[in-house]
Amino acid sequence: MKIALLGYGKMGQVIERIALERGHEIVLKKDENNTFEGLSLADVAIDFSIPTAAVTNISSCFNNNVPVISGTTGWLEHYDEMVALCKATKGAFISSSNFSLGVNVFFEINEYLAKIMSKFDSYSVTMEEIHHTQKLDAPSGTAISLAKGVIENSSYTNWTLEIPDSNQIHIEAKRIENIPGTHTVRYNSPVDAIEIKHTAHNREGFALGAIIAAEWLVGKQGVYTMKDVLELQSLQ
Repeated sequence: MKIALLGYGKMGQVIERIALERGHEIVLKKDENNTFEGLSLADVAIDFSIPTAAVTNISSCFNNNVPVISGTTGWLEHYDEMVALCKATKGAFISSSNFSLGVNVFFEINEYLAKIMSKFDSYSVTMEEIHHTQKLDAPSGTAISLAKGVIENSSYTNWTLEIPDSNQIHIEAKRIENIPGTHTVRYNSPVDAIEIKHTAHNREGFALGAIIAAEWLVGKQGVYTMKDVLELQSLQ
């Protein structure tokens, strides 16, 4: 498989190493100073860039008939535009706040727990996410996905970084040196607490999941999620 890497920071470099170990070829390594030369040679593109570059990167893939995996966060106000362009060009697209296999299992656990806890009014939900100091957006895309998972299965209507209203989930975002990513969802009541937590030990889980998604997407058409890749839809 020939891969275009759109974004060649720390994540891009880990993706490159694992992709080569799995027998793939890198035909483009693009950072914000490079062109898209070589993109049309790719079987698939993997975008781990920056929020301001994501839309241009993804659009260029669709316009060159290249399926694209995007793990960049902080640009999702343009997501519907990219979905429309994907459909118009008959492209293939997966965007995820987190490609880690473990995190996507965690998403499923979070949704299932939210359904159960929605029956018990005495519990309130809070979330905490911790990332390295180089992370540009806060809260993390993963934390937002977790909050959406609760909102879709409970009476909560939104999330906030500020002091929450009764219908809001408070997310505390911390930035600490050398932390790849830790996410915690807590249900607190006057008598006890329930907590689920995912801790990433390094970036390799994110990179491996993105490559697995890329391998799965090649040859397909349409907009998919990691639920499709990991066949988690049947578990709902």
